[in-house]
Order: sequence, then C-alpha cells, then structure tokens
Amino acid sequence: MMDVYEKKAVVIGSGIGGIAVAIRLKARGYQVDVLEKSEHPGGKLSECRSGDFRFDTGPSLFTLPALVDELFSLFGKKADDYFRVYSLPVTCNYFFPDGNQLKAWSDRQRFIEEAATCGANPIMVEEYLERQSFLYKYTSDFFLFNSIHRISSYMGDAGKKSLKALHRLDAFTSMHKRNLSFFGNTNLTRLFDRYATYNGSDPFRAPATLNMIAHLEHNTGAFFPEEGMFSIVQALMKLAEEEGVVFHFNTSVKTLHLIKGKVASVQTDNSAYLSDLVVNDTDILHFYRNILPDKKMSLKLSGRERSSSALIFYWGMNLSTQLDVHNILFSSDYRAEFKGIFQDKHFANDLTVYIFISKKVVKMDAPDGCENWFVMVNAPENTGQDWGAETERARKIILSTIKKRLNVDAEKYILCERVVTPVDIERNTSSVNGALYGQSSNSPWAAFLRHPNFSRKYRNLFFVGGSVHPGGGIPLCLASAKIVDNLIK
Repeated sequence: MMDVYEKKAVVIGSGIGGIAVAIRLKARGYQVDVLEKSEHPGGKLSECRSGDFRFDTGPSLFTLPALVDELFSLFGKKADDYFRVYSLPVTCNYFFPDGNQLKAWSDRQRFIEEAATCGANPIMVEEYLERQSFLYKYTSDFFLFNSIHRISSYMGDAGKKSLKALHRLDAFTSMHKRNLSFFGNTNLTRLFDRYATYNGSDPFRAPATLNMIAHLEHNTGAFFPEEGMFSIVQALMKLAEEEGVVFHFNTSVKTLHLIKGKVASVQTDNSAYLSDLVVNDTDILHFYRNILPDKKMSLKLSGRERSSSALIFYWGMNLSTQLDVHNILFSSDYRAEFKGIFQDKHFANDLTVYIFISKKVVKMDAPDGCENWFVMVNAPENTGQDWGAETERARKIILSTIKKRLNVDAEKYILCERVVTPVDIERNTSSVNGALYGQSSNSPWAAFLRHPNFSRKYRNLFFVGGSVHPGGGIPLCLASAKIVDNLIK
C-alpha cells in the first residue's frame, strides 16, 4: 500500500502568532516544524526572574480571550483545562498631573460614573463607547480578521458589512482631535489618547479609527491569566506539542531555497527543512534583510516610519501598595512625549509611566510584603542614541513622577533591578531598531500599508505577527494566524 504523503509546514519564529498558526496548520493535517532562534518560545511574550521575583516581560494586557479558546476547540479541547483567566474588575488605574485619580472599572456603567469625576459628561462617555462598539461590530471582521490586501475580500460578507460604518471610520481625523471633540481639554481625552500606544503610534497623528481599541477594554473587558501572561504561551505550547507540532530552539534560519515561484525548503545552520508551506513570524523588515534578502522590499519598508519602542525597568520592590495590576501615571505634556519619540528621537523632559504588577493576581510572583514592578515608558526606536545616558535620564524622570503622583520614594524600596532598552529588544526579538510593532500607524492609510499576510511572489509563503497585518498585541497576532489559516483554506 502506498504511504499517504503528509504535507510539511515550517514556521519561522515562535511568538504567539507563530505558535497559533502552527496549531492551526496542525489542525489542517500538516506536519509542522517551528524554528526558533532563542532558547525559549513566546518572542516578546516571555518571562524573567530575579531572585524571588518573577516578571512577565512583554504584553501585559489580555483581551479577546475567545481567540485563544478557539485554538483549543480545533482539537475538541477546552482552554480552561490548560490555564485559567481572571476577569479584572479594574482595567487600569490612572493618575493625572492635576492630582486626580480614575479607576477604569470593567463594569461599563461604573466606569461612566467614575469618568464624571474627571469632568466628563456621562452622556458623552456613553455616546463615545457606543461609537467605538459600532465601529468594532461592523469593521473588525474585515479589518482585523480578513486579508484586506486581496480584492476578493472587499466582495465578501465582511467587506460589505464594513460599508455600513464607512461614514464613521474617522480615518482623516486624528485620535486626539476626535477625543477632544467629545471631552474637551479634560483628563478623559488623555485617557483615550493613550490607546494609540497599543500599536506604537502617536495619538496626535494616528487616525481616529484607532479609537475603537478602547472598545476592547471598556465594552468587552480586560482579563488576566491566574498564573501570569507567560502562562498563555505555556498553555499553547502544551497544546501544540500534544498534537505533534515539533519545536526546534536555538535554531536560526539562514535562508530560503526557492524553486519555480515556491519555497522548497528552509535552511538553518545544520539542516534543511522541506516545506510545502512556510509562515514567517519574525519582524518583516528583518525577514527581507536577513532571511529572504530583497533589496527592493527592504528599501520600501525602511522608508516607512517605525513604531515606538520601550524602555523597561523590572524592579523587585520591598513594599506593598494599593496600586492595581495596571497603572498609568500621566505626564504633564503628552504632546511633547510623542514629539520626542517620533521627531526628536529622544525622551521628553516629562514622561508617562506605566506600572504593571502581576503580583496583584499571581501571589507567587513576589515574596510576602513585596511587589514586582514592571515599569515602562514609551521610547523612540534605536537610531544610535546613547542609551546609557538616555536610560539614566529617563530613570530620574520616572522616579520623580512616581514620587509626585504616588507620594512614594520608589528608589528606597528597590531590591533588584533589570533594564531593557530598545537595543536589547532588537537583539532579543529581531525587532528592527527595537520598534515593537514594525511600522507606526500614524497615517490614514496605515492599515493598507502594512505588509499583507501572504507573499505576492511566492505562492506558499505567508506572514503572521505584530509587524504585518493587522498589527501588534496579543489579539491581533492571533488574528493574523487566523487570517493565514483562511488564506490557506
């Protein structure tokens, strides 16, 4: 009897998009090999430890958990049997320069009532959230879960559905301008402007279409895994390996072998992996520079503005606070911050500080009476700055901001410290210049200018991850895997 040939798929990179697409390909009957240059999976979604403290290193907010559930359901399994998710009562705790504080409750009505304490008209807040809900309802299937780079997509149900929201897309108005029209010069405008940072963009230039990001937190809720963000990766890895996906760590891809318009195999230092289908989960510019060198594509992508990066301090703190899982300490001049990031390529003199404390949910992440602080500021991409000097200056600003907003002299309580700069992000994750999301979304055409999830030259080459359509962050990386799955189907 003749053996049935099992189709072979190779996935380059094991970020969450790469793991998700590997699972989907396995469900389609492929033999799947995942090649990862690092010694562990997850990409930016990883973890580190310092003494008795554990830190999630990357994405810290979890929305649309149904996208993870769906991966388990492909094999008739339940995500709850692999990891548990906690619904956060407060999505974020905000501290403003004027001394006011706002808890963004997951309960929508409670949030609206809280927003009124910041001078916002409750009716306007309700109208704003309804607007974002409408946009998401009518456009997400097309813009987030579909390939917008193929004409056929516009003729499908998702494309037709999105036409109902065309008049409200707000693509030629900035996020800030639209938020200002709803809330005036109040703290709530600053709160909603913040969502531009979810894809590394500038709210004073990014299209107001992106305000729909707020829908995911304020209309659907925010979640947190009971064992930390990295447990999402661990759960998906367990599922993938149970189903026969093979992961190869400490394995760098050198090049692709091409035959007659297709990728025939993927070459590493020691092996060649035959492939009927290849999916890349590395930064798209890195891919065209180092894996499949293409001078024309490299020049094209290099000419586009890249997203912001990050400067992160992991502090083991010898104190216990009333802070929440997610906390934002706003600067006095938000506009100057983004000018520093995208124009000056240096930190401004006042910075918005994000403090993420997983210990608030995961009690084992820090000793009793202590907290694990993930302290981050948005940073410019690496263009050769003196990051030693930039880090020292930013650290002083951060400590000063914490003292002013929280009345805490944080430096006195730091037991251990680890620092990650844009240079480290580039080295550890192959994100060119340390840009977290590839290109920025500071243009009305940004969504259409993102690299598609398929190659126009090689018919069995596809792309997932934060640097291609539909963008960065856990939900969108999972969405990119779903798009590739549909393209293959």
